[in-house]
Amino acid sequence: MTSTHTIEWFRHASPYINSHRGKTFVLCFSGAALTSSFFSDLINDITLLSHLGVRLVLVHGLRAQLDSTLSAHHIEPVVVDGLRVTNEQTRDILVAEVGKARVFIESRLSMGLPNTPMAGAHLSVTSGNFITARPHGIHHGVDFLYTGQVRQVHATALKELIEQGHLVLLPPLGYSRTGDVFNLLSEEVAMQAAISLQADKLIFISEHAMVDSSDQPIREADPDTVETLLDKMPPEAPARLILSKAATACKSGVNRTHILSLNDRDALLKELFTRDGSGAMINADHYEHSRMANISDIGSICTLIKPLEDDGTLVHRTTEQLELDIEHFRVIEREGLILACAALLPIGDHDNASSTADHSCAEIACLVTHPDYQNTGRARSLLAELESHAQKQGISTLYVLTTRTNHWFLEQGYKPAELNDLPATRLSSVNRQRNSRLLVKVVGKGCWESI
Repeated sequence: MTSTHTIEWFRHASPYINSHRGKTFVLCFSGAALTSSFFSDLINDITLLSHLGVRLVLVHGLRAQLDSTLSAHHIEPVVVDGLRVTNEQTRDILVAEVGKARVFIESRLSMGLPNTPMAGAHLSVTSGNFITARPHGIHHGVDFLYTGQVRQVHATALKELIEQGHLVLLPPLGYSRTGDVFNLLSEEVAMQAAISLQADKLIFISEHAMVDSSDQPIREADPDTVETLLDKMPPEAPARLILSKAATACKSGVNRTHILSLNDRDALLKELFTRDGSGAMINADHYEHSRMANISDIGSICTLIKPLEDDGTLVHRTTEQLELDIEHFRVIEREGLILACAALLPIGDHDNASSTADHSCAEIACLVTHPDYQNTGRARSLLAELESHAQKQGISTLYVLTTRTNHWFLEQGYKPAELNDLPATRLSSVNRQRNSRLLVKVVGKGCWESI
């Protein structure tokens, strides 16, 4: 990336820097991440987030380390229904691995060599008994022994620490009221911590690709959609565990869960500081949504349509005209950016200049998609919404005047028509020098027979 591109990227990242400041993120990375060649980059990015004012809770896994050590001791792991049975020997090995991992992570977060991203950095890292656990118990006759489940996250203590600037580190361990130590799923620890803290984001970094049952990448989904996807996945699918925890977190008060690839060294910063992100995102709210426009959207709509006005594709509209018509516009918004807009402009007097206006006809106008998001189906979606809205309003016939998108509208079911078929009041204001083509679509009864 050239210096110019770096500066431009930094400018575009500015709104995200501002919005993330003071927010709480729970970041969960697998045991495989600890041995990844990209782990130093992850540490640098964590440090950067902390310096930008993000409050961080880190949760690490140790599945790979535990399997490796058990194999070295010639101990065969016992897994039932995808969950490890933890006997006393396995638990003791896990406790030792937790100690090694904590020292390793803390040492990396303490680096401050000159000419590195960590230069001059100092992070206070705190770990402790913040997770109370209970035994998983006996299932189908199998005693899972020291495999546990999260019973309580001591959120008050965690909040006090992160508000004081501490970076909290949570291992996949929990402690019971009887003094026992239990092996926990790091994904569950992260999910429960995020829910208890009402974190703004829960972020998983995984070596497993997030794909559906058809092996298609999952980019965005809401919790209900995730649950539908899970129903179609085989029980052994690697993506199941994280997706299920992500959906549960979003249904329990966490606004967004992000699932990033361990194999992309830039995944974390791309996901947090660019509009299109990097991995999969599960939303409790609507990350991208369609809505009616309002007066505050006029500036964004002007910016969106100006290039097409300049090259003659669209008729020029003044700001005053947009203000008068704004109630008829619909937009697709993504993280504050207007990606597409279109207007449904009612036409009265559909028969002749002396007839009574009944508003049974309307014009589809100013249908524009941001250049970066063209050919993604958004224009088609927006048009379908306007057609549905027209039907509900009793509008039976829709007109389109176009100079360059004739074929696209034909594909959407519009039919060619003669310019004189336009209602008289609209025909009188047409700029005939543009030589626009007229297309029409009947979405209800009442107007087509008259033209």
